[in-house]
Amino acid sequence: MSTEFKKIAFHTMGCKLNFSETSMISKDFTNRGFKKVKYKEFADIYVLNTCSVTDNADKEARKLIRQAKRKNPNAQIAVIGCYAQLMPDQIAKIDGVNLVIGTENKFNVLTELDLLNLNSETKIIRNKIENVNAFTPSYSSNDRTRTYLKVQDGCDYTCSFCTIPLARGRSRSDTISNTIKIANQAIRSGAREIVLTGVNIGDYGKNNNESFIELIKRLDTLAVERIRISSIEPNLLTKEIIDFCAESKKFMPHFHIPLQSGSNKILKLMRRRYTSSQYAESISLIRQLIPDASIGVDVIVGFPGESNEDFMETFNFIESLDISYLHVFTYSERKNTDAANFKKSVDKKTRAHRSLILRRLSEKKLSDFYDQFIGTQRVVLFDNKKNNQILGYTDNYIKVAVDSTDYKVNTVHEINLLSNEKQNVHGSLSIHA
Repeated sequence: MSTEFKKIAFHTMGCKLNFSETSMISKDFTNRGFKKVKYKEFADIYVLNTCSVTDNADKEARKLIRQAKRKNPNAQIAVIGCYAQLMPDQIAKIDGVNLVIGTENKFNVLTELDLLNLNSETKIIRNKIENVNAFTPSYSSNDRTRTYLKVQDGCDYTCSFCTIPLARGRSRSDTISNTIKIANQAIRSGAREIVLTGVNIGDYGKNNNESFIELIKRLDTLAVERIRISSIEPNLLTKEIIDFCAESKKFMPHFHIPLQSGSNKILKLMRRRYTSSQYAESISLIRQLIPDASIGVDVIVGFPGESNEDFMETFNFIESLDISYLHVFTYSERKNTDAANFKKSVDKKTRAHRSLILRRLSEKKLSDFYDQFIGTQRVVLFDNKKNNQILGYTDNYIKVAVDSTDYKVNTVHEINLLSNEKQNVHGSLSIHA
């Protein structure tokens, strides 16, 4: 690769796991002297780390590829990650793409660009997913305030709607010893909060005869102020894990637990590994042991076979739960999944309507959650400045805005929570801070 290529732009789609991996990949380029610029700016090389959870993710990837080519028609464009693993031939046909790299080789993108013949056809590097067994650790370092620490990859579950096992392979993770070493690297880089990420993190350690509870107990001894669990399957969120987090000073009172449906009929069609009553028991236990906890929930609407009665069962179930917010996903057919062949497809207009209903429910849940803490004080880690305000999150994931630019990003302050502004809570510095 010519030394004249000096500007590199990255764009990350999808989950926190992807952000962690993009950050690790970008270090190879900056160590070689490349200057990182924003994806919307002129660059010599564009690297797009893709997601393929939904059909919209695929469409967004194609749009971003074309956007880069318009910014610099002579740029080299590399597309890596999940979409590249699932649809390499389709991506290679998009004008301007030079390199397509799947799951196993994406961390070698710099080397592959070095080897690229600029006048050749698009190069595809992709191994069969069943042969992908290596685990590559990573952590994000662009944001010093918090780091997304990848502790696990892949998934052994066979949910009927999901392409992730096809895109990332079987569940795998590093040893606890090595994970601790990577976590310490992140801490030394200045991070005050670690967010544990992965595809199915509750499955951590199964290939090493270790476990997720053993990992979090070790992480709890590190010299970092905050640790969060990004998302964990309800059947893997054990009482032991909840008990430990309730006692820990470092693990934040914040859980994100995928539900997907409140209908046992739909859960069975999805091949989920729990019932709605088992899910409700987990929520109840968290509320009993950690009353202030923020609890986020993933839900899918419009799954094949979801009748109006099934949807209302989901709505009523979620409404009855003492949770804090929802992430609502509209079902989209994914190639090579069993659900794509299920009968009784829900029309897209109905899917969109149901999604809107649950998004409104989420707004109400979040507002009610915020209201509980108005007039109290919470410790906030500030991570961003915008419009003469500094923004951050409490331990229990309340977004707080304070009218001041005097505070510094990556600092912690005790804040009075004054009013619920819907998008966030307005606060002021506590006189006791």
